[in-house]
Formats: sequence, C-alpha cells, structure tokens
Amino acid sequence: DASNRLEGVVAFRALVLAPAGVRVAELMDDDVITVAPLDDPEVAARTLLDQRLLAIPVVDTERRVLGIITADAAADIAEEEATEDAELQGGSQPLDTPYLRASPWQLWKKRIIWLLVLFVAEAYTGTVLRAFEDELDAVVSLAFFIPLLIGTGGNTGTQITTTLVRAMATGGVRLRDVGRVLRKEMATAGMIAIAMALAGIIRAFTLGVGWHVMLTVSVSLAAIVLWAAFIASVLPLLLKKTRIDPAVVSAPMIATIVDGTGLLIYFMIAKALLPELAGL
Repeated sequence: DASNRLEGVVAFRALVLAPAGVRVAELMDDDVITVAPLDDPEVAARTLLDQRLLAIPVVDTERRVLGIITADAAADIAEEEATEDAELQGGSQPLDTPYLRASPWQLWKKRIIWLLVLFVAEAYTGTVLRAFEDELDAVVSLAFFIPLLIGTGGNTGTQITTTLVRAMATGGVRLRDVGRVLRKEMATAGMIAIAMALAGIIRAFTLGVGWHVMLTVSVSLAAIVLWAAFIASVLPLLLKKTRIDPAVVSAPMIATIVDGTGLLIYFMIAKALLPELAGL
C-alpha cells in the first residue's frame, strides 16, 4: 500500500492470464509467508526452499517491506550452513575463506581452540584410570579392552549425532520430538548392544581371558552402547533449546564425553562381576 505495508502477492501466471479490467487486488493472495529481518538466515532459507517459493518478503513488525530473499540467495545460505555444520562436527571452527586460500596460520587458529577444549575434557579419562589403578593391577587383562570399549562408545554416539544434527538442520526433528527420537534410538541401540556384546565375547575368547572377564567385557559393551545412544540422542536437542548450535556436539566431543563415563561403567561392572576385585 501507500505506506509500503505488504498487502499480498500475485502469481505471474494469474497476472498473465487475467482478463482485461481485472484489478490486481482481485488476483492477490493475502496469505503471504514472510520473515523478519532478525530471523536466523538458515530458518528463512529453509522456509523458502520448503515452500518452493521464488522469493520471500522480509517485513518489519508493521509489515512494511524491507526487502526480499531470493531462491538463489536461500540456496547459498543453505550451502554455507551445511558447510559450517560439517566443520563444527569435525571439531573445528568454520573457515571464513575457501580452504585452498586459507593459510596454515588461519587453519591453526580455527583448530587449536577446539583441540585445547577437547584436551582438557579428555584429561578426566586419565583421572578415571588412576582412580581404578588397583583394579587394573589386580586384573591386568582389563586393560586389553579399554580402547575397544571407549572406541565403540564414541562410534555409537557419533553415528547418532551425525544423523540427528542433519535431521534438525533440515527441519525434520524438533525439540518436541525428543520422546520419539529417544525411543527410536534406544530401540536401535538395544539391538546394536546385543550384537556388540556377542562380538565382545568372541574377542575376549580369542585373547584367552577367563570367563569372568569375558562376561564383564560383554556386559560393559552393551551398557556403554546404550549410554552413548542416550547421551547422543538427547544432547543435540537440549543444545538447540538453549540456542546453541547442535553441530558443536561434534564427533570428537561426543567421543570425549563417552570415554570417561564409559570407563566408569566398565570398572563398576568389573567390580561387581570379578571375584578378584571384591573388597577393592
């Protein structure tokens, strides 16, 4: 209108095929999808692409038109956000320049912060091992399976967060879906836990350890898989709720979280099942 407030939109086809004398107001659709200037660009781009629009108006609180976002711009935004998410999931800050134009100094600055954060977070794994030093001395064979256990937990969590973060980015999963996500992932993890427990028994048997250790490894693998699945299913959605990019729950971060807690689970199960550790 005269005050630059958005009244509606007219499809090009309707305009071309309209008979002479018909006013634009009669062809106009006043149910217009709009975005605000302070909206997240990724949300605006996803709205435009999902609705298959050629452009989407940007309006203020009084519906005055400030500009438009075109489909080409939305595609560029979606590509930039996907690249950023991929870099965050790899445990690195997004680059501001194309990779081949980035200097080693720029790459160092983008990576070192995450590496130091993960280094500090990973330090508690050593603390857990030191806390159970007596148990390792009593049953040395427990140490054989530590890389296997924490690696399995980290891999389980990484698979889930990779799938979940992508689903959240495309609008397929929201916070209200946490119950469905948890049920789906825990059911899947239950089946994976059984398979990994059997694999753990086979591996322990090939190393010639006693049946008590075989049972400990098997039960621990199942428990760690279930624990990693729970953490990886809930954490990205909680971060989204607090307006933190869920992509920061990267593969290295999930692995770091699961490492120490997985060791705790392992040693607690060992103390419960191994006669040699009774009283320690």
